[in-house]
This record gives sequence, structure tokens and C-alpha cells, in this order.
Amino acid sequence: MAGDEPPTAADAEQDLVEILDEGSGRLDMGRYVEHVRDLAAGAIATFEGTTRDHFDGRRVVELRYEAYSAMARRRLEAILREARASHSLRRLAVAHRLGPVPAGEASVFVAASAVHRADAMEACRYVIDEIKASVPIWKKEVYDDGEVWKENREFFDRVDAGADGTATKKVHRASGGGCCGSKVRVMEEEES
Repeated sequence: MAGDEPPTAADAEQDLVEILDEGSGRLDMGRYVEHVRDLAAGAIATFEGTTRDHFDGRRVVELRYEAYSAMARRRLEAILREARASHSLRRLAVAHRLGPVPAGEASVFVAASAVHRADAMEACRYVIDEIKASVPIWKKEVYDDGEVWKENREFFDRVDAGADGTATKKVHRASGGGCCGSKVRVMEEEES
């Protein structure tokens, strides 16, 4: 592939999607970056999601991920196709760990290459936002003193604005910003 020629269906078939089962070890970020390397690409952008060691004043020991793996793989493949439809990309890679992920380690990695940096950077953001909004992978945060299943704001942003633009669920938003600072809890529907 040379220059600004648009990627083909064959290019999409070369995209890498991995869901690593529990016990598979750490993500190999170098492998994913090398997978997207392309002589026609002027940029490689990456996103690495890691387990932080504290949240809301509590010490985080690890995150534990569970998934409906077959459906998650299909959805990840679809997300990469969607990213290709919206951005001029050369190659893509996405990987997600399942099972326990200790503090400081990566649980998800996205890599995108493109002729121009904006496409690679925007594609990475699109892919991670879509993972959090629509892939059946669930996260439990384990603390020194307990554990809790976490809900992604991106999912509930979609629930809030249903297909017809009307709210479909009532949610309570915790204070905070960013992708994870604004956690949500589904409230029971009120009888009309």
C-alpha cells in the first residue's frame, strides 16, 4: 500500500482482535504496535487502559474482567469496521484481557496507523469509547475492603439518549469527570 490510497477489504481482514483469557499474561503492546506498522502510515496512535491503584479514596488491588467472548469478539470486529468507515486508516489492532488485572498493568490496548495523525488518534478514541459503550466485557473493581461491579458512563449515555432521542432509563450520576469519574447506577423505573 502506498500513498493515500484507501484501504481495501483485505486490509480490514489483517486487523488484529484479541481477547486474552485469564492466565494468558500481560498484553504485548510492542506486538500490537508492530502489527499496525505500515510503510504508508505517517502516524501510529495507541491507547493503553491500565488498572489504577486508587479510586474514590479506596486502594484498588485489581480489576477483574468477565466477558461473553464470542459476542465480544464480533463486536470488536464490528467496531474496527466502523472505525475504518469513518477514518482513513492503514491497520488496526485491539486487545483486551480477561480475569484479574493487577494495579499498574494494562487491561486493554488499541493501536491504529494512518497516513495522517488525526485519523489514527481519532480512531483510537472511537474504538475505546465503543468498547466501553457496547462490548459485553464486564469489570469488577477489587479493593482492600471489598469489591464492586463497575458501570461505564459511555453505555448509559446511550441509554439516556434512546434511538428516538428520548430518555429510556433513569440514572443517577455520581460526581466527577472523565471516562471513569462519572460512574452511574441504574435507578428503578417509576410506575406511571
